[in-house]
Amino acid sequence: MKFLDLAKVYIRSGGGGGGCVSFRREKFVEFGGPDGGDGGNGGTVWAEAVDGLNTLIDFRYQQHFFAKNGQPGMGSQRTGKTGDDIVLKVPVGTEILDEDEETVIADLVTVGQRVMLAKGGNGGFGNLFFKSSTNRAPGRANPGLPGVERTLWLRLKLIADAGLVGLPNAGKSTFLAAVSNARPKIADYPFTTLVPNLGVVGVDGKEFVMADIPGLIEGASEGRGLGMQFLAHVERCKVLLHLVDGTSSTITKDYRTIVRELEAYSDILGDKPRILALNKCDALDAKTISTRRRALEKASGGPVLVISGAAGMGIQDALRAIYARIQGAEPVEETGPWQP
Repeated sequence: MKFLDLAKVYIRSGGGGGGCVSFRREKFVEFGGPDGGDGGNGGTVWAEAVDGLNTLIDFRYQQHFFAKNGQPGMGSQRTGKTGDDIVLKVPVGTEILDEDEETVIADLVTVGQRVMLAKGGNGGFGNLFFKSSTNRAPGRANPGLPGVERTLWLRLKLIADAGLVGLPNAGKSTFLAAVSNARPKIADYPFTTLVPNLGVVGVDGKEFVMADIPGLIEGASEGRGLGMQFLAHVERCKVLLHLVDGTSSTITKDYRTIVRELEAYSDILGDKPRILALNKCDALDAKTISTRRRALEKASGGPVLVISGAAGMGIQDALRAIYARIQGAEPVEETGPWQP
């Protein structure tokens, strides 16, 4: 299934049915009088977060959603039928934005959460409603109120506990495949990941959801590459795992590039807790690992994990550190540097 995280939709609620002008005229009935019923209300447009969806691809093929109009009132005091509602079923984590793409109308983050997007128009009063002691035979009725027409944007932000960030070919997809049942595309060239991937990760009998997004490059916050397009998916994460390619000769520059792009994108990502890890260490000797780890610790001002997603080295320590941050606490004990 193709991944789509932004869609434009056109909605319109149903208009209310008009009231009826009618008089009771039956043989042998001495007092007839007005008996026009009210019009039915128009249908309402709703959005509801449902389980089992992780893309907005359905809205690529259908963008228009129009609720039914209410039926007009009828004689014999009969009220018109209310128009059927329409429900837009969206994945959990969907934001609904106004036409300007900035004003957030609703943020659906739990299964079953529902929001009204356009209320149906009220039905008009029939002439029976206007009957009074001084107006025994009213000859007028109200028309129904028209429906509401809107243009909206749906923006999906995947809900994950932890997110993977790094330059292209830093080993993010390999790490996700090693710790979960997710099977992202893995190859020995950059920009292998083109869409976000989610995986359920287990550690010490506990589980959490991890998201992998396409790699960032310098200038991503200005629209270069694919990473900028998908950075919104890690905004909801409680912690980020920043992977740096240990085989790179410019690891400190690589680290600063990612940090700079995260901070330039939004304050939310810039302030989000990050765990830094030196990846692909199975391809390095102990001396090189020690030297590059110290350089990265000096650049970041914090601890650096030594891991290898391909060889499974140091992964459990990284997962425990991530889970501890998700729970709002530091790890109980820190393990020493990985030894080859």
